Amino acid sequence: MPAPGSALQLILGVILLWLALGLAGVFYPRNLHLVSRVLFPAGALGALALAAAALNALGGATQSLVLPLGLPDLPFHLRLDPLSAFFLLLLGTVTAGISVFAAGYFRRGEGTPPGLQCLYYHVFIASMALVLLADDAYGFMVFWETMALSSYFLVTSDHTKAEIRRAGFLYLLIAHVGAIGILLCFGLLHGTGDYTFDNMRSVQLAPLWATVAFALALFGFGAKAGMLPLHVWLPEAHPAAPSPVSALMSAVMLKTAIYGLLRVLFDLLHTQVWWWGVVILVLGLASALYGVVFSAVQSDMKRLLAYSSIENIGFILVGAGLTVIFQSFGMRALAALALTATLYHCINHAYFKSLLFLATGSVLHATHERALGKLGGLIHRMPWVAWLALVGTLAIAGLPPLNGFVSEWLLLQAFLFTPNLPHPYLNMLIPVAAAAVALAAALAGYVMVKFYGVVFLGQPREEHLNQAHDAGIWERAGLIWLAAGCFALGVAPVWVIGVIDSVTGQLLGKTLGADATSWMFLAPISPDRASYAPFLFLLVILAVWLATWLAVRRFYHGRVRRAPPWDCGFPAQTARMQDTAEGFGQPIRQVFEPFFRMKRELPTQFDAAPRYRVTVEDHFWYWLYLPLAKVTEALTRVVTLLQRGRISVYLMYSFVTLLVLLLFVR
Repeated sequence: MPAPGSALQLILGVILLWLALGLAGVFYPRNLHLVSRVLFPAGALGALALAAAALNALGGATQSLVLPLGLPDLPFHLRLDPLSAFFLLLLGTVTAGISVFAAGYFRRGEGTPPGLQCLYYHVFIASMALVLLADDAYGFMVFWETMALSSYFLVTSDHTKAEIRRAGFLYLLIAHVGAIGILLCFGLLHGTGDYTFDNMRSVQLAPLWATVAFALALFGFGAKAGMLPLHVWLPEAHPAAPSPVSALMSAVMLKTAIYGLLRVLFDLLHTQVWWWGVVILVLGLASALYGVVFSAVQSDMKRLLAYSSIENIGFILVGAGLTVIFQSFGMRALAALALTATLYHCINHAYFKSLLFLATGSVLHATHERALGKLGGLIHRMPWVAWLALVGTLAIAGLPPLNGFVSEWLLLQAFLFTPNLPHPYLNMLIPVAAAAVALAAALAGYVMVKFYGVVFLGQPREEHLNQAHDAGIWERAGLIWLAAGCFALGVAPVWVIGVIDSVTGQLLGKTLGADATSWMFLAPISPDRASYAPFLFLLVILAVWLATWLAVRRFYHGRVRRAPPWDCGFPAQTARMQDTAEGFGQPIRQVFEPFFRMKRELPTQFDAAPRYRVTVEDHFWYWLYLPLAKVTEALTRVVTLLQRGRISVYLMYSFVTLLVLLLFVR
């Protein structure tokens, strides 16, 4: 464990190590053995060192450093405080597992050479770490754009396919549109001083301009986080990217946007207005419901997980909105509870979503199939992947004693123990919001039953699935690391909350404190109101399982008997008789039909091979993005009229401009 004063230096050393590993990949672009057996494992070790330094910094003093690497008189300012240390801890621990998995995942002949993928990968994680350390607007935007560009090259790794190039362009476009909002927000926050965050902390904005800065921050960071209606890039980019990249983007990159929003709301802005929290809360609820409903009707396993990320980002935004509401009314204890739930869900989502994305990567390599309708029965061919994916499935479904339950339970406690707020509309909104959160959580469980059941259970839907192979040793190690994290975060919430207390103390001046927790019981409000004992819950589960095993093995028949599953009296079962992904999602399509833009292709009586097909599309493509595209094309045509390519025309423009200036300038 590093000394407190050296944590920032150690983190910078890890970042330099990642950049060096990326450059090594450039010199040996096609040396797969070097990339997979040396560079990626070395990057994983660096990630663990970064996580250790960040964990140590959570309990220490804030550290600052100035790097004279920018433009003249514009150096990079870096700062390590509890907020940045928490997200660096998330980045380091999750990236370690993903990098180990990537060591066995990347192969030759999959678009970009392995060495260049190594470069983009390590520049990507290094830029995310620098975003979390940046303490000035200039450095933040440089690192933010580096993160966007490196991830764009990773998304378009298989750039020979037109649909992947389109997905990469859409991702890069929305990333830059969001960056404009962030840049304008920093422009308002800096006032008349310099570009450092220390100066922004000293600026007192008028209420109107503070609201404008909040709106710009929500727009800019919301675009990167996948918040509705700026979400459309996410279900396009994730299926296009390699699975380790999808895991990094969903687990870590989306959280850099949450980090930026929290930094602006609770550190750079000196006030929180209650209706700001309502806006974040409503957008979070809309994102959660929209994401989970669209996830339920997907037939592509990576698109299903991508829409699930939108749902979980919605939960995180709901927690952030509650925090703003409580803090604005001086309810600091409830604000600390809501922020704790928000940060807890950030790290929980990072673990279980990266685990599931990596599991789909193993399935994709083993079967060359991404469509749910062509999978099934893989638990027999890929037992390691299937059982480890089950951990992620149960965690994301919010079942105890795994980690997803804890953060969702804390978020519901923040809703249920809300006293009468000094605003009548809020008193009506909070119960409705709590019901919407419960609905989204229940639908998430439904989606995960579909995902796991269709992919791993039943019989193979295609003949070639019988040749599927299990994950290799490196891939298994990465999956085990993340599955162990899901388990540890679920059974040791008191320790995790103790870590988060450093952040809530910095941002809110209030923590849940030792009085609300003990080593065995988690009681966020008070023990007589509500408590949760994950360790005891785990012991009960193990006791029930052991008693059942003993009853069957020792007292019933004492031996294992295998027989075909019950077939309702029909002996000739085939894979065609299993419920399909489309059939599983049909009730959701019917109940939530207004959410979707559906196109139905109906067979006629003259079709030799009749087929019924339903295509589900996003309304926002037609309500927002296609109209904007048409307006942009029209403006482009107008601008091109001015560019004739003739020097005489350009001289005329200069002459007319000069006349106008002489006419109006005195």
